[in-house]
Amino acid sequence: MANTNTTVKTLEEKEQALVKTLATLDGVIVAYSGGVDSSLLAYYARKVLNQRAKVAIAVSASLPYEELEAARAQAEQFDFELIEVETTELEDPDYQKNDGSRCYHCKSTLFAELEELARDLDVKYIAYGAIMDDMQDTRPGNRAAKEHRVLSPLQTAGLEKWEIRQLAERVNLPSWDRPQAACLSSRLPLNEPVTVAKLSQIEKAEAYMHSLGFRQLRVRHHGEIARIEIEHREMPKLCADVELMADIAAKLKEFGYKFVTLDLAGYRQGGANQASKQS
Repeated sequence: MANTNTTVKTLEEKEQALVKTLATLDGVIVAYSGGVDSSLLAYYARKVLNQRAKVAIAVSASLPYEELEAARAQAEQFDFELIEVETTELEDPDYQKNDGSRCYHCKSTLFAELEELARDLDVKYIAYGAIMDDMQDTRPGNRAAKEHRVLSPLQTAGLEKWEIRQLAERVNLPSWDRPQAACLSSRLPLNEPVTVAKLSQIEKAEAYMHSLGFRQLRVRHHGEIARIEIEHREMPKLCADVELMADIAAKLKEFGYKFVTLDLAGYRQGGANQASKQS
């Protein structure tokens, strides 16, 4: 028998809960990446708090330049007055070794930088774009957020990914349907050390694939092998065109790979680690 005491909140009620949460803050720095979650949080923070909401993005070799450019363009469109903070996670040996705690060290570095920025700007709170969906997955970055007392207003409001995309579409955020993104280090198998050279190689390969019109993809880095993941619906476009496949192989070899493969399982989150577990 269903629990009749359970109240299912509508999207409008969750939106109002988000607004009320933000309204209680004297000021906040939003950790912004350009993805739909942090973009929506930045939008509402600016809408509710105006100049008392600061929007900051972490810039390092782990962020693809095309992602940074898109984040900058959206921030300019919505007058976020974007603050760019250069982070140093790639100098941290604990981050470089790329074990299961890499994201923890990355977020710890980011939040420490934002704490310093908050002191400089006399802002009390820091917030990031964690959502309800994140509670169903292992997210080492969440531990860092708790340690640094970073707020998660979207999660507090009970918002899920599909709801966030709906709200973002309503307010015309360009990121509303942007594919899932992750830092370039996520393309490396667990325990393969992170280097700037590897990240640059991956970034060039993915930027080239995007230039061909492929949208949701990953180029997984396995030493001399580039393993391409694309969505199944885009595979016919690639597999039916022998010349296109040859061009992709040639271009990625220019970037330093010796072998270029297409993963028939298609794109999936965490694909680099799934493959390493199966090998």
